[in-house]
Amino acid sequence: MKILADQDIPQVAAAFRDLGEVELMPGRAITRANLQDCRCLITRTVTRVDSTLLQNTPVEFVGSATIGTDHIDLDYLAAANIGFSNAAGCNAEGAAEYVISGLFALSRRKGFDPLQLRAGIVGCGNVGSRLQKKLETLGIECLVCDPPLQQAGQSSQTFVELDTILRECNLISLHVPLTRSGKHSTFHLMNAQRLQSLREGCVLINAARGEVIDNHALLQLLARRDDLQVFLDTWENEPTLSRKLLRRVDLATPHIAGYSVEGRLRGTQMVLNAAAEYFNLRSGWHMSQQLPSRQRLDCHATGSKLEFWQDLLQQHCNIWRDHDAPMAAADLHDDEFAVHFDALRKVYPDRLEYERFNVRQDSGSWPGSALAALGFNLIPESAAS
Repeated sequence: MKILADQDIPQVAAAFRDLGEVELMPGRAITRANLQDCRCLITRTVTRVDSTLLQNTPVEFVGSATIGTDHIDLDYLAAANIGFSNAAGCNAEGAAEYVISGLFALSRRKGFDPLQLRAGIVGCGNVGSRLQKKLETLGIECLVCDPPLQQAGQSSQTFVELDTILRECNLISLHVPLTRSGKHSTFHLMNAQRLQSLREGCVLINAARGEVIDNHALLQLLARRDDLQVFLDTWENEPTLSRKLLRRVDLATPHIAGYSVEGRLRGTQMVLNAAAEYFNLRSGWHMSQQLPSRQRLDCHATGSKLEFWQDLLQQHCNIWRDHDAPMAAADLHDDEFAVHFDALRKVYPDRLEYERFNVRQDSGSWPGSALAALGFNLIPESAAS
């Protein structure tokens, strides 16, 4: 069979070649005309998958190598009897780690101590739950808001209302899916009224979907309040996002929080597995074959806890490099900036998750116990170099 895939999905041609003939093309350029002889479509978030794209095509299965599904018309796929699978949770670990990197990078540049903050996590799914665990490992108290999860009644987590988080937390990190209807719609969840109620000195982070925050309202707010610290990885109207907002926020990255090597490969693996099962086929490709050997991080617990984490996390991820890349293009016209924004995601440098790093520490004492809980691979101090 013929498989059409977004060319920017890592290793997609090698992964799917055992299933059929793989054709690659840019995700934004895929149209119905390209699908006239395809039974399988593999996409990312940049491709809108609905009746306009798929009607009167032979497509039987759609796989999205992403966690979100707001670009997919799930009702249409179900009605048309088209199989579907996404990669929920594939990049959750990388995204949670990236939020922590941004938080500690901001703390060093802006002169605040994140260890003294109270965090409000909005959305406690794959990313939010991991972030909560890591922040609590660092000693940061967390309040959690997730009405759908709370109503499901299947979690032992204690939940609070969003208004409680706005009132009591000075670090707010958003990790909800984008939904535009229903009782718990998240479109512009952080609207002008809620943004205005942010506590003085609050750190606001969005690594979910850009539309979860009213970007225009945020821009207006930042013109009046210089006490806030804002880290945005996702934006409204990507890739032609507001350059005024880009220049105004404290840390700006091009929707790559989940772009760890493992997260990207895991997305490919998950949709490959689903497609192979759907078509009753097998593939010999596996992401474990693509991972590099573990690397080493040097850390010395000689200063304060804050300095230790700032130094270690900067070694792991130089997030200011990711900030400087879109900022360097802020003056380009919309079309040029859009190309630049997409290119930054396409050629993003390799970033490995904590588990791929060896850190020489005694696991029985601080900071070894915290490093192990975060996911780093500990090597005893007594081990040979």
